[in-house]
Amino acid sequence: MNMRKLLCLILISLSACAGLQKQPQQRAEGEVYLFSYFKGNGDGLHLAYSLDGYNWQALKQDSIFVKPTAGNDKLMRDPCIIRGGDGRFHMVWTVSWNEKGIGYASSPDLLHWSEQQFIPVMAHEPEARNTWAPEITYDARTKEYMIYWASTVTGLYPETQSTADNGYNHRMYYTTTRDFARFSDTKLLYEPGFNVIDATIVPEGDRYVMFLKDETREPAAKNLRIAYADHLTGPYSPASPAITGKYWAEGPTTLKVNDKWLVYFDKYTEHSMGAVQSENLKDWEDISAQISFPKGMRHGTIFTVTRAEFEKLQ
Repeated sequence: MNMRKLLCLILISLSACAGLQKQPQQRAEGEVYLFSYFKGNGDGLHLAYSLDGYNWQALKQDSIFVKPTAGNDKLMRDPCIIRGGDGRFHMVWTVSWNEKGIGYASSPDLLHWSEQQFIPVMAHEPEARNTWAPEITYDARTKEYMIYWASTVTGLYPETQSTADNGYNHRMYYTTTRDFARFSDTKLLYEPGFNVIDATIVPEGDRYVMFLKDETREPAAKNLRIAYADHLTGPYSPASPAITGKYWAEGPTTLKVNDKWLVYFDKYTEHSMGAVQSENLKDWEDISAQISFPKGMRHGTIFTVTRAEFEKLQ
């Protein structure tokens, strides 16, 4: 038996043991999709994997890879992981329902993590109520990371204030950093004219695409929309019409499979995950019935790893 056939047999065996199935729309050979997520109220970091972007399975029997230690409440909700310009994995997350900062840690391999940090990104604002669903996007042009999140600052934007949803009235804020040790002053990132949370931003050609949640309660919107910008820090365009349907949706994350945009989201009132698909970012098809996820999976992000990195995680 030659070496190539032997390698193929090994890979087939590994796939079978892990429950992997070859799908018609799987990624290029050598890459695997990972989905970071949490369960319950924020128990810690979980990881799921997929070869096609449609069928997801939990790693390590859905055990916790990282237990939270940052912040007073020590939660780990909405974990966002990216591979940075330095090759390391960088993660931020929501540490509490009402603290003025976020959690941060980094890792070379998703197994060994740095000491968890609490970054007080809204500590300067006495009327800030919370810091929710932080995410990171790396700008290769400036070699900077932008961390962004949703916060309510009491008294701001009275035109969209409601007594529902505990009076939260969010806008998106951001800071930039090159080393996760020094950070720029916090600034407003997006004010779309409505209560907004759960933004996730990805590059597309020469522009950036922001998927976001319209958090309006009266009358209820609770759907996902899109905005665009020429620069990562904005300014971003007015939000598009809703791209999700009848159910309340939050926590979007996205990837492209065979030139189709897939946007996954948390159907939090139904305790399940959903997805929509588009070829042009304008016309969207609900494909929730075509995807599968681990039970209890909630709000997270998608990134890719090499086959070697994936095998170490198993």
